[in-house]
Amino acid sequence: MSAYAQTRLATPFSQAFEVRPFDAPLGAEIIGLDLSQPLTDEDFARIHRAHLNHGLLVFRDQRITPEQQIAFSRRFGPLQIHVLKQFLLAGHPEIFIISNVVENGQPVGLADAGKYWHSDLSYKELPSLGSMLLAQELPEKGGDTLFASQQLAYETLPPHLRQAIEGKRAAHSYTARYADEVFSGVRRPTLTAAQLAEVQAVVHPVVRTHPETGRKGLFVNENFTTHILDIPEDESRQILAELFAHSARPEFIYRHQWEPHDLVFWDNRVLIHLATGCPPHLRRRMHRTTIQGDAPF
Repeated sequence: MSAYAQTRLATPFSQAFEVRPFDAPLGAEIIGLDLSQPLTDEDFARIHRAHLNHGLLVFRDQRITPEQQIAFSRRFGPLQIHVLKQFLLAGHPEIFIISNVVENGQPVGLADAGKYWHSDLSYKELPSLGSMLLAQELPEKGGDTLFASQQLAYETLPPHLRQAIEGKRAAHSYTARYADEVFSGVRRPTLTAAQLAEVQAVVHPVVRTHPETGRKGLFVNENFTTHILDIPEDESRQILAELFAHSARPEFIYRHQWEPHDLVFWDNRVLIHLATGCPPHLRRRMHRTTIQGDAPF
């Protein structure tokens, strides 16, 4: 191959793609972009702006390799490795497998991606900036994912709740409801001492400020948040119950119905999400990369 041809292959070309907002409280789809091709700085900046504006982006028909998913994810920041090492993609530990498929008597991924509303890795000192989930194999029915805007939730809080949480902090723990996560009668794998050491409880503000937009949003979730600090336990339970109910009101929610080769990229600083599940006999496999964020403030 000539030096000219090699240069042409290595040089990114701007792609003509469309950002099409959903008729929903959040989210937009990206039409006409091929993530298997290198992105120009200008195209990446446009994607970044769209992600901040909409909270969630759906890249349609992305037939990309694990290496390409990892490379695109890394443009937003360093990647986080999930504590359940047995479900990491061989040779690519940056990719966490979410799947109900069983091979040779062993699950290939985490079958239950969370039956409670949550923000990925809110239980870490540096929670996730965002997650990218790529559809590898979809069931014939079911498998939708719900996303709820916590900025809208905060902005519509009743005055008594807004006053109750002002300046408050809350504890987050990966193991808070771990034992409750059961998929078709199968419990999640028992955590080793080393794994437990990776997921010690942390404390974050109940209301966080987005580090890039400055917009405020709730930062508690029913999967990982255990209690609000410095108030009586019964008061903490009551406030959290009200916050959890308010945070998932229908007017804050976008429901994603997966299409083959969708890549969905959502902002964990803005959204909580919930997997609706699918019939256990229908195969589902997704590949997730998780981008590290900043300490909430």
